[in-house]
Amino acid sequence: MENRKNLCAMIPESLHTQARTEQEQMNLTLSQYVEMVLKEHFENGGKEMAKGTRTLAFQVSEEFFERIKAHLKATGLNQKEFVIGLIEQALDAAAAKAQQEERAQGKPA
Repeated sequence: MENRKNLCAMIPESLHTQARTEQEQMNLTLSQYVEMVLKEHFENGGKEMAKGTRTLAFQVSEEFFERIKAHLKATGLNQKEFVIGLIEQALDAAAAKAQQEERAQGKPA
């Protein structure tokens, strides 16, 4: 395991509240949350956080979370890749279904 170092910074109260709310919704420790945010930042080439992005967070049961963690470990995916992949599959399937229904009704695609 890589050595750990402490990181402390003063931030605006409104940003602190927003970060802590998201951290709690994601059921992460503060250390896990800050590490995740920094990794995402640097994995994007250290560029400014993407404008126009939104956070999607939700809570699940402990049992369901453990099932997801086991799946992620087995597949090598991270939570973000896994959830976005599932959402994209569902949206693509819904779009394909809508397109089929339009064709069946004689509407051009």
